[in-house]
Amino acid sequence: MMHQADSLQELLGLLWPPVAIAFRSTPPAGVSRIDSAAPAGCAYWKLAAEGKVFYTAASDHYNCPVGAHTHGIDLPPAQQTELQGVIGTMVQLQYLREADVSAIPRRTEPFGVAVYSPWALAPDDPDVILIRGNAKQLMLLSEAARAAGIGDAGELMGRPTCAMIPATLQSGRATTSLGCIGNRIYTSLEDDEFYAAVPWLKINDVLHQLPVLVDANRELEAYHRQRAVSLSS
Repeated sequence: MMHQADSLQELLGLLWPPVAIAFRSTPPAGVSRIDSAAPAGCAYWKLAAEGKVFYTAASDHYNCPVGAHTHGIDLPPAQQTELQGVIGTMVQLQYLREADVSAIPRRTEPFGVAVYSPWALAPDDPDVILIRGNAKQLMLLSEAARAAGIGDAGELMGRPTCAMIPATLQSGRATTSLGCIGNRIYTSLEDDEFYAAVPWLKINDVLHQLPVLVDANRELEAYHRQRAVSLSS
């Protein structure tokens, strides 16, 4: 997995290493639980990108009721009340519509633990590979995913960003998300960055296509630059 992860990061020129996320019924051997609960589930993405290997239990997601919901975590009464309050506030602010709430992707399998790591250090085969990059980098990834037959439907997901994980798992296709304001705070996402998620079972197909698309874009870039100069003279 280290070679694959390094290849993906090098081909796209990613600043952050790809992150592996796995959902398991029990913690994997040799992996420790996160020391303390993060303010949001997506904050674990950043910790993994920084090199940490760990797992979370359901209660480690209670600080983020929306994220817990997308991960299929059954919330205690207090957190369930908070979730309804957060959703109510979002609707009141016209950030969400009532009809949007039921359409938010959510894991339906029982939640045991979630395992996070840099892909290169994943303790086991993950479920999803999460890639953080700029528009050009994720353009190349999207083209490779489409060539591999798992391109998204052409729609960029937005709020909540964490919903891209169940969306990817359920569709078996690559998903891209512009991020949401909470995610941008908790992961320190730059204004020109967003995310893509690729199902683990299809990542090799994407990696097979990626060098071809990177080379093709390099050649086409040179062509278009030269053409732009010639047409402007």
